[in-house]
Amino acid sequence: MNASATLATALPAGLKRLTMAAFPTPLEAAHRLGEALGLGLYVKREDCSGYGLGGNKLRKLDFIMADVLAKGHDAVITTAGAQSNFCRALAAASAKLGLACGLLLRGSGADAVQGNLLLDQVFGATVRFTDVTDPWDPRVKTELTALAEVLRAQGRNPAVVHLPGATASLAAAAWVTGAEELDAQWRAAGIDPAALYVAVGSGLTMAGLALGLKRAGRRCRVVGISVQQPRERIVPWIVETAAGAARLAGIETVLTAGDFDLDDSHRGPAYGVPSDASLEALAMAGRHEGLILDPVYTGKAMAGLIAHARAGAIARGETVAFLHSGGTPGLFVHSDLVARSMT
Repeated sequence: MNASATLATALPAGLKRLTMAAFPTPLEAAHRLGEALGLGLYVKREDCSGYGLGGNKLRKLDFIMADVLAKGHDAVITTAGAQSNFCRALAAASAKLGLACGLLLRGSGADAVQGNLLLDQVFGATVRFTDVTDPWDPRVKTELTALAEVLRAQGRNPAVVHLPGATASLAAAAWVTGAEELDAQWRAAGIDPAALYVAVGSGLTMAGLALGLKRAGRRCRVVGISVQQPRERIVPWIVETAAGAARLAGIETVLTAGDFDLDDSHRGPAYGVPSDASLEALAMAGRHEGLILDPVYTGKAMAGLIAHARAGAIARGETVAFLHSGGTPGLFVHSDLVARSMT
């Protein structure tokens, strides 16, 4: 087992974290793209966070896997979509730590083995599929429990990692440290962004960021661009999860729905399906900055930022930041569509 992967650091309220990922991740000025939008633009490069092609999930996994190891588990199980960035990152973390990994993926199993699904296999995860499409459906928990029983029958002691469930607050607490990291980098760069744009799937990254930046006293509004859930569903969940994260971390700051913004108008045709706007955003980021976005997460978040800039929702000349949360494998899943959009 990698020594750096087993080193845990004590945090408030007894939380522990591993040091598998490469932090701090870079903060880069995106001058050409910002100029095209009439903004001062900075990109937080969470896609550079380390193993398994990186992404915002690695910061969560430093905390989640510390908890898994502390409780003596030798296997982990989780569930998400067939092209889940979290599942790919969890499989990579499991390989790094020598744990078994079981994935319950939404889908039929008939799709081509590419992108994150291919990497799940590269990292040695055991993959099963479910036809339950709603991550909050109680049947998901039942199927996860059944998968855990299979591993127990093999002599394993599995931990169930369920982001829309019990693991949510711990994952959000991890991103309070991400907010602290950003605050320090902004001070070092001498900037005070008015907004931070982030893709919102499960909402946990946003919950931790909004809580942490409010705690730091920043004027910055965290603006979430939903790629999956409608506003009326995800906003209460973010508030609830932030409250749980605050309890875990011993933080007295209270996050309310008025402390952040959530735009659900850029979800496109469906979850996991590119939109015309996300493909345009992908091309703009690539051609102005050499920045690689994917068309269903970061591409939709950048599309939201671009739309807000063009509509005047962001004052011209204002400084804003964008969290690049990774998801690079998703670009290649949609390579044919992306290629056609580039011509």
